[in-house]
Amino acid sequence: MYFERKAYQELLNWKTRYADRYAAMLEGARRVGKSTIAEQFAKNEYDAYLLLDFAKVGENVRKCFDDLNDMDLFFLRLQTETNTNLIRGRSVIIFDEVQRFPRAREAIKYLVQDGRYHYIETGSLISIKKNVKDILIPSEEMKIEVYPMDFFEFHRAVGDGADERIRQWYDLKRPVGAETNRKLMRDFRIYMAVGGMPQAVEAYIDGENFIGIDRVKREIIRLYEEDFKKINPTGRISMLYRSIPAQLARDSRRYIPSRALNGRKTDADENLLYDLLDSKTVLISYNTMEPALSLSGTKDLSSYKLYTADTGLFLSLLFPDRPEAENELYAKMLSDRLPANLGYLYENMAAQLIRSSGRDLYYHTWQKTGSTHYYEVDFLLPSGDKLIPLEIKSSAAGKHESILKFEETYHAVCGSMYLFSQKDVNREKNLYFKPMYMLPAFLEDI
Repeated sequence: MYFERKAYQELLNWKTRYADRYAAMLEGARRVGKSTIAEQFAKNEYDAYLLLDFAKVGENVRKCFDDLNDMDLFFLRLQTETNTNLIRGRSVIIFDEVQRFPRAREAIKYLVQDGRYHYIETGSLISIKKNVKDILIPSEEMKIEVYPMDFFEFHRAVGDGADERIRQWYDLKRPVGAETNRKLMRDFRIYMAVGGMPQAVEAYIDGENFIGIDRVKREIIRLYEEDFKKINPTGRISMLYRSIPAQLARDSRRYIPSRALNGRKTDADENLLYDLLDSKTVLISYNTMEPALSLSGTKDLSSYKLYTADTGLFLSLLFPDRPEAENELYAKMLSDRLPANLGYLYENMAAQLIRSSGRDLYYHTWQKTGSTHYYEVDFLLPSGDKLIPLEIKSSAAGKHESILKFEETYHAVCGSMYLFSQKDVNREKNLYFKPMYMLPAFLEDI
């Protein structure tokens, strides 16, 4: 089943403006839909295409890359081995799972320079050391990040038109009303429960119950962990990955690797963390120590939070050995009976949506005067010459102390403030309340 994806639009932009000088590199976690997007794009936008899946191609195809000195001979051999006819100037060659054959990736430099065809690469674990060992990484690559389906992509897949209605409600800047808000929040919780992995979305559309959908998600997690063990057989990368829900639940100011690894973190473990980040299965949010318009220039590399790249998978990680407990959790989520201490699910969801909009993740903590406690703003987004602080809550009840203190402390750079929760649209001075389902529209707007 093919779904409309944002990455397709980015490929259209690449083909129009950059394809004569760069190969497109679709990069993302396994099972996020890269191969499907690439092949659908090739079918729709070119007269002919060749798909080389390096998880399957035979040795004869691989040997074609042994000699690139004679491009005419190279392409003749390649088309003969694959029984494919390419049309000069109107064809694209897809290098699928290119990390499995680094020599093909290295060849991109010469293939792009040759100019007779366009090239799309797809890959996971692209930056892992063994996948780049002894090759020259081509500068002729334009990276396109592929993320799990966001809330609007999910509704386009379902075909209910909710994405356009939510955009209209957002533009009105008025309360949607109690009944409508409850319905739209339930739709959002369904998306949180299913997640944005295409296989899970397809299972939902096909009418699978949440037991069946959960089975799909657990299989994806199993594949991730097999990859982790190929990188490092000790299982420590899996420990880092599986620790994310528990560490967010502690409401601590940062992710602490030693808690995941049952002991003091070593330099080798630091490298494992980078490998986990390279897998694209997790998202990292850095603590910016002195909020300014250049958030990257003030981030603390030793203070960060980790989120899973897909909140649907996050749910399946919560109870890894008790699927029946998770089924109960699904029921509670859909009926809005989640325990208060599971509000961090919404924080993970916000991180996923912000990152899939192309923005890096930053947050800010600072100590309360005369106290050992801290204020914390969940996310900071630059907008023009201001920073927009975001708070994410499962409920909007409370005094919103941290975000109001941020405005007071950093008034010179603080723009409008937003609190996303299950509450309907409202406003208190410079603090805007928005329901969570409007976050994608907000990200499109700023």
